Amino acid sequence: MEYMSCPQAAKKWSISERRVQKLCEENRIPGVSKIGYMWLIQKDAEKPTDKRRKK
Repeated sequence: MEYMSCPQAAKKWSISERRVQKLCEENRIPGVSKIGYMWLIQKDAEKPTDKRRKK
């Protein structure tokens, strides 16, 4: 299993690094792990939908 860091996910999804960290804390990204202070996100993880937007 390959992982990416928060800065890598932020660049990939075009959102801020802090937003990625908050999504990890809120368990909105499946399959995340925390090692010390660093979040590890699976490379194939999908960007969570924005709950503020209505479809």
